[in-house]
Amino acid sequence: MSKERARRRAERETEQVKLREKRARGEARRVKRRRIAARLRGLRPGRTGRLPRRSRGERTVLALVLALGLVLIWTLTGSVALSIALTLLLVLVLPVVAVVVFDR
Repeated sequence: MSKERARRRAERETEQVKLREKRARGEARRVKRRRIAARLRGLRPGRTGRLPRRSRGERTVLALVLALGLVLIWTLTGSVALSIALTLLLVLVLPVVAVVVFDR
């Protein structure tokens, strides 16, 4: 009876050791992956191109200005041709205004 218990205990301990080793390997893999990811993020912050992208607030302001301009254009002008022309002008001028206003 005691030999049987000793054998089962040895099997349990062996399984526990294997499980601990597996967890340790997984944790080491996670640490290594985080370290590499942090290094890559430090080199390249996720933005492409020479100029950084606009912040969320800046994009919101631009979208609101565009929407307000479109609403004003389409409600205050009587001619459809004039509304289309002013809409195209607004779409073409908005990036220039964004650069000047946000000092980029």
